[in-house]
Amino acid sequence: MTTLPQNRAGIGIAFILIGIFCISINDMLIKQLSGGYPLHEIVFVRSAIGLMITLCIVQFEGGWSILRTRTPWLHATRGLLIVISNMSYFVALAALPLADATALFFVAPLFITVLSIPLLGEKVGPLRIGAVLVGFIGVVIMQRPWADASELDVSRLVLLLPVLSALTYALNQLMTRKLGVTSKASALSVYIQVTFILVSLLFFLVAGDGRFAQETTNPSLLFLLRAWIWPAPEDIWAFVGLGLNSAAVGYCLSQAYRMADAATVAPFEYAGLPLAVFWGWAIFSELPVLEVWIGIILILSSGLFVFVREQQKARVISRGKVKLR
Repeated sequence: MTTLPQNRAGIGIAFILIGIFCISINDMLIKQLSGGYPLHEIVFVRSAIGLMITLCIVQFEGGWSILRTRTPWLHATRGLLIVISNMSYFVALAALPLADATALFFVAPLFITVLSIPLLGEKVGPLRIGAVLVGFIGVVIMQRPWADASELDVSRLVLLLPVLSALTYALNQLMTRKLGVTSKASALSVYIQVTFILVSLLFFLVAGDGRFAQETTNPSLLFLLRAWIWPAPEDIWAFVGLGLNSAAVGYCLSQAYRMADAATVAPFEYAGLPLAVFWGWAIFSELPVLEVWIGIILILSSGLFVFVREQQKARVISRGKVKLR
């Protein structure tokens, strides 16, 4: 008979898959808008719409009282981590192909699996650690450390931005696992949306007139520092879509990491890799180079192995047998 923890793990997996699909749509829309709008404007509109939707969900999960917290600084830290993660990833996305940026970001589930050991006390055996190392090798291959700078389409710094995004994202999700014990998913999402709005308004006050973007041609810096403009009519649907996705992503990811162990949920984030390849091909006519394909295969293989071992371990424990490592 299926146990309650296994039921919760299944629900957590369902939430992570929905959230990852929404993230793939989110990334595609932001890349589409990156050539004409500043990142902080996109983030502000997306988060404002997402906040309104999330506040409606709050009413279904218990009302305004669930927004009270005894750990406001932890929530603020979590919010800043996800802001850093999002902005570093999206700045890279303006210069990198969609599949490349996504593939480099997918060191995040590997970070989550490894960091869950010291930060959450979760048990991850040597075989799964070995699988994580295989995934890291895939990420290194995508970075192409052997290539000369002139052979790369972007700078090394841009290639490292998705890795920074992955690290801060992993720390955020591990904090979600701890805070989720006492906070509802919708409340966690509200704190994130509010942080996004505050940071984007700060960017508007400092750089919203575009004065820092006048002497640069770098696509990533332009995306970060470009002046705010009123959205064109044909782009309004994209901003609305981003807002809807923002609400869905914030809720689904928070719920996934509340419901299941980080090491169980994290491998399913790899579903974003084939989705990124599809959107890159279908919308932007981009296909990964050989090194990216190799990296994707290694990361997917390691993720699937980690998941299979986790499920085998859960079944053995439920039967009272010796734990698998």
